Amino acid sequence: MKPNILLLPGLLNDASVFTDQVAALSAMSTVEVGDLSVAETIPDMAASVLKLASAKHFVLLGLSLGGYVAFEIMRQAPERVAGLVLMDTTARPDTPEASAKREALIKLAATDLDAVTEQLLPLLSHPDRMNLPAVRGVIQSMASSLGKEIFERQQRAIMGRPDSRPTLKSITCPTLVICGQDDQITPPELAKEMATGIKHAKLELIAECGHLATLDQPELVCGLLLDWIKDKKF
Repeated sequence: MKPNILLLPGLLNDASVFTDQVAALSAMSTVEVGDLSVAETIPDMAASVLKLASAKHFVLLGLSLGGYVAFEIMRQAPERVAGLVLMDTTARPDTPEASAKREALIKLAATDLDAVTEQLLPLLSHPDRMNLPAVRGVIQSMASSLGKEIFERQQRAIMGRPDSRPTLKSITCPTLVICGQDDQITPPELAKEMATGIKHAKLELIAECGHLATLDQPELVCGLLLDWIKDKKF
């Protein structure tokens, strides 16, 4: 029987951020992408994803914001998660400095969302890859499609996210932690912190890769996911 895989995207991301991964994983699994654009808090995002997921049990992958929601799903319904993938995310809460930057971006987005995208691009992607159409074009397209209201809603949810470090030790399912070696938003030391805190976690760092690993190094990410899922026999 094919495993069920549930993918959770990041800030101002839709299913497009996982296009290559969905294509690769669909050959061996049933794949869904959760919607994090409607609920206003991380707990409500998790509850909505759980309610709408078609499978009772699934391998859960959270990218960035999706990782914060994945941690909340592990608190709300750990029995439904057969395996966990945490990609370019962190277990830590937002810092006051980060929240202040988010407030400034929310203010800018109210009048110029394109300017926000341009500011974020160097943080989201490796400098050698950020101007590729498959990176820049997808990021711009997703931002334009989702818009400033969803941007503000998701940013405020991120600012209010809980500290997930105390619950790392309670995660007992097989876990894969993936991080771009050049991720400036959630750098490798935060990935190492998660991998160390979770009992059965495996850490993979990807060279020449920024925060949105699925876009910067799609083939490498697909390879890591396929190998891990086959190895764990979900």
